Amino acid sequence: MQIKVITPDKQVFEGEISQAKFPGTTGGFEILKGHAPLISTLGRGEIFLNTLKDGKKTFQVDGGVVEVLNDTIMVLVEKVVA
Repeated sequence: MQIKVITPDKQVFEGEISQAKFPGTTGGFEILKGHAPLISTLGRGEIFLNTLKDGKKTFQVDGGVVEVLNDTIMVLVEKVVA
């Protein structure tokens, strides 16, 4: 699966992943290859990615939106908290 994590200021991450976990506003959820199309809001929390190149990556986010379509994930977040 391809993923892009973008803030209003910059692209935070782009790459190939096998798994992603998100902090949904009504609870956490996970995306794997072949997932049905989805649009969901994100709350404050951590995004966990299992990348094919670098292993695990995490990002602390402060709300946003995620879209899943044809094994491509687009994540638009307010900000990534350091």
